Amino acid sequence: MIYPNNAAEKLGFLDIKELIKSYCLSTMGQQMVDKISVMTNFDHINKFLRQTNEFKSILLTDSPLPITNFFDIKIMAEKARIEGTYLTEDEFFRVSVSLGTVFSVIHYFTEREGQYANLQALFEHLPVEKSILVKIEKVIDPKGKIRNNASSELQNISSDIAKAEQEARKRIDQIFKSAQNNGWTADGNLTVRDGRLCIPVLAENKRKLKGFIHDESSSGQTVYLEPEEVFQLNNIIRDLEFEKRREIITILVALTDELRPYVPLLLSYHELLTKLDFVRAKALFAISIEAEMPVLIKEAELDLIDARHPLLLLNFKKDQQTVVPLNIKVDEQQRVIVVSGPNAGGKSVCMKTVGLLQIMVQAGLLIPADEHSKIGLFKQIFADIGDDQSIESDLSTYSAHLSKMKNFIEMADSRTLILIDEFGTGTDPQFGGPIAEAVLEELNQKKVRGVVTTHYSNLKTFANSTPGLENASMLFNNQQMQPLYILSLGKPGSSYAFEIAQKIGLSQKVLQSAKNKIGDYQKKVDTLLVDLERDKKELIDTKISLEKKERGLKVMLAENEQLKSYLEENKRTILKDAKVEAQNIIKNANKLIENTISEIKENKAEKEQTQKLRQNLEQELKKHNVPERKVPKPQVAAELQKGDWVKLVDSETVGQVIEIARDNVILAMGDLRSVVKLKRVEKISNKAVPKEIRKSYAHDLTQDFSTFSTELDLRGRRGDEALYEIEKYLDRAVMMGLNSLKIIHGKGDGILRKLIRSYLSKYPQVDKMEDEHADRGGDGITYVYLK
Repeated sequence: MIYPNNAAEKLGFLDIKELIKSYCLSTMGQQMVDKISVMTNFDHINKFLRQTNEFKSILLTDSPLPITNFFDIKIMAEKARIEGTYLTEDEFFRVSVSLGTVFSVIHYFTEREGQYANLQALFEHLPVEKSILVKIEKVIDPKGKIRNNASSELQNISSDIAKAEQEARKRIDQIFKSAQNNGWTADGNLTVRDGRLCIPVLAENKRKLKGFIHDESSSGQTVYLEPEEVFQLNNIIRDLEFEKRREIITILVALTDELRPYVPLLLSYHELLTKLDFVRAKALFAISIEAEMPVLIKEAELDLIDARHPLLLLNFKKDQQTVVPLNIKVDEQQRVIVVSGPNAGGKSVCMKTVGLLQIMVQAGLLIPADEHSKIGLFKQIFADIGDDQSIESDLSTYSAHLSKMKNFIEMADSRTLILIDEFGTGTDPQFGGPIAEAVLEELNQKKVRGVVTTHYSNLKTFANSTPGLENASMLFNNQQMQPLYILSLGKPGSSYAFEIAQKIGLSQKVLQSAKNKIGDYQKKVDTLLVDLERDKKELIDTKISLEKKERGLKVMLAENEQLKSYLEENKRTILKDAKVEAQNIIKNANKLIENTISEIKENKAEKEQTQKLRQNLEQELKKHNVPERKVPKPQVAAELQKGDWVKLVDSETVGQVIEIARDNVILAMGDLRSVVKLKRVEKISNKAVPKEIRKSYAHDLTQDFSTFSTELDLRGRRGDEALYEIEKYLDRAVMMGLNSLKIIHGKGDGILRKLIRSYLSKYPQVDKMEDEHADRGGDGITYVYLK
């Protein structure tokens, strides 16, 4: 229940419905939009929200749903229901097109079994009767005209008409040519008069041709004559056309009789198309306002995160401005939020945003708020907004407000949401304030939920000391004298009356006089509120600065952890390779020694042969000696650049520089990416790099550039699969020096998006990330900018 009746209109809900109607393809869909109303059944609301959210997902991430062509077939079905009636060619064509759309839609969802469960439920038990379409298409062609071969009789008549028309045309051409040769005709060609093909004849020659005059020129010098022979042929054609029309009606009557048993099914198809048009319009509107599906709960509570007023959002979009998001929570502990602050500071917008979004959700519409927002269900929504004075009822503005308050108190309960703008105004503040406080006290005892805006200090004081009530204020920059449009819970706000008056230019004399007329207590309270406002803003600014530094610190820690893991992994790899090489050396050495001893024994220790064998052994041992080398001086970062070739100082391993980060350098060594200390590498010239390695790198890089796409589609991948693909993808992108990448992960529940972005935020080469434009995928696509 919404009270009073015009509350939804004042909150902007009728404007929302008009915007949704503009997205409908049919009048049937528009009629369903007109019927949108606030519901209280949890299951119904949840179903409508999920249907819209699924259709939104189709529009953003899937192939288009084929529902661009359909008509109101309910009218045709109701007409066909009546015995003795028949549908026209055009009506059958409309039914045919609509049935084609129905079957295409059913096929679309059948291919995606289980993916859009709530939309699929719209036709879960609906049979697909394609025989109806087959019967219509045998009679009606794709252009909506009856086929000449719809019956043998019609085919014969059509053939006779074609022959008669051909004969009539041939005969009139002959007569016209003869008349021209005799000089009887006027300038011009054959022309049509009264549906008959006529010859333009000079008036003085009209007796020279037998026939019927159908018309004459405005000057009277030319008459339009139909030759007698042709007249007879045209009469035959006309009779045949009458026969054709009678046969067409016979065919249409028979086809309508065949269609009549399927009328209930046609009405079901009509209902399906209407619902799809309706859901599609809601989904398109949701995309236009950047709406999401909130978490629906059964309790009478709400927790809005980054919420925006949809109408304000659309208006700001036109001017390329952004709406400051609203964060507000109403629950058992803080049931009623008392919002105060300066005029034009956003109090009313805050209250209307809460009311409108609550109505939208309970009407099955998605809302422009974070998907983690929680919206509960209220049995009643009461609103007192604006001036409702009535001359007919002899009610003043204040009387109208009091009348509403009376009904609020009588009808409200714990599942009622109240929205009151400028509570208590309209009469002497000395009396209006206490009355408003008493009403608020009564409503609080009934445990109602809601948002109230006010300037009255006694209401701020009352809210501060009363359980269930919570003060809140719209933040204000008291240095620049500008509203910030940010809601701050926990304290009341100043009206900034004197500050605003001073900025406008009111004289100091007037301001001082006004200050002298108010009590010392009120001045102290207002000054305290202004000071609190300033302190609050400083705390918020400090908090933002600290959060920024904390994020930077987390990034640095993540980079260090990644570098550490790289080093550990590289260390393990080198040790493993060294152990394998040592094992091979030992095996070969043992074999060599055994062979040497064996040969010495065979040669019976001949001196020359023994010396020769010893020399061979020493030569083999020298091959495995580690030559002493001077440790080169550490390279400084400025001496190395991306693309330079380097060699590890403690081995012959060659690599190419991908990135330089502080005292570390990231190298590409074949398919391996490794992070080593800058002092462990030395720059070498291109000539010093073996040709086979240069060719391999050049080939790989050329192949990378030719096959690499700046767009990576991860939809449908599991988390570990997606991260593995991203790791390979980013390595190649960094190697090729790309600036930006596009990663498609879809929306869904947002789990894959969060996992991917969390991983990317720890990647040292990633500079920043942002969503794609809302019209091209929004937060279902992440743009990654590389350093």
